[in-house]
Amino acid sequence: MAKAKYKFNPESLSYSRIETTFRQKLLKTIGYSVSFIIISIVGVIVYSFLFDSPEVRGLKRQNSELMVNLELFNKQLDKIVLTLQDMQQRDDNLYRTIFEAEPINSSVREAGIGGTDRYNELQKMADPVLVFQTAKRLDKITRQIVVQSKSYDELIKMAMNKEKMLASIPAIQPISNKDLKRTASGWGFRIHPIYKIRKFHYGIDFTAPTGTEVYATGDGTIERIESSQRGYGNFVIVDHGYGMKSLYAHLHGFNVKQGQKVKRGDVIAFVGCTGVSTAPHLHYEVIRNGQKVNPINYFFNDLTAEEYDRMIEISMSMGQTFD
Repeated sequence: MAKAKYKFNPESLSYSRIETTFRQKLLKTIGYSVSFIIISIVGVIVYSFLFDSPEVRGLKRQNSELMVNLELFNKQLDKIVLTLQDMQQRDDNLYRTIFEAEPINSSVREAGIGGTDRYNELQKMADPVLVFQTAKRLDKITRQIVVQSKSYDELIKMAMNKEKMLASIPAIQPISNKDLKRTASGWGFRIHPIYKIRKFHYGIDFTAPTGTEVYATGDGTIERIESSQRGYGNFVIVDHGYGMKSLYAHLHGFNVKQGQKVKRGDVIAFVGCTGVSTAPHLHYEVIRNGQKVNPINYFFNDLTAEEYDRMIEISMSMGQTFD
């Protein structure tokens, strides 16, 4: 039973009972209800700020684990980058040097993939900076791996062709010269035997009797056969491929035809004294990428280190050429 409330009446000096109307009771009930609702809402809001729901806690835990894994993934990427850099360095400075191939341009290795729009979706993630950087690194590494893979494909082709290339290099002497006694004038400035002027000699002269066999110094194709009584006289040019050619001049006769395939050691001609020549001998030249080079540097299939030094000494001591 609700307690009754009384009010003191100063006129009658007595207490009179306060009667509560239905409207007052209704307003009071509504006031309590509204206050309870407001307090409940405020409590829920405060709780949501201070405490996570089980679902939110689960998502945060998963996100934390993902970030840890992402950092570990970046450390693995660091190791991959170091390995890839080592592969690239070996590719440019070792393998391609062996095969005399140009290294891959750095701009090709460092080229990116696509544009920045492909990373827009990553900006919505919890740690967009780390995720964005990781995605870019992964794309860059992927591109570099593709480039490196293609490079190794090229190197494999070069390796398969290396045996053919080695057989094509003019790596032996063009006539039989085991004791080196047939070595005459070498590469460099010499006195011309006819004009008696100092002139650069772009080859090596080998003295030999007329009719001595002349050998192809490497595999190749007979590019040119010329018969003349001027300059080189009768001469043959062999195209060895790979930018290499060899020339054999002042010949007496030929043992090949133009366009014929030859192997190293095949007899292609015979020593003579045609053209501008003072005695029977073979004038021999090596041309690489259009430039005449010292043939003595290519006799590595024929000469030991001691014989090589001896040949240089002999060829340099001759002050006058034969042509």
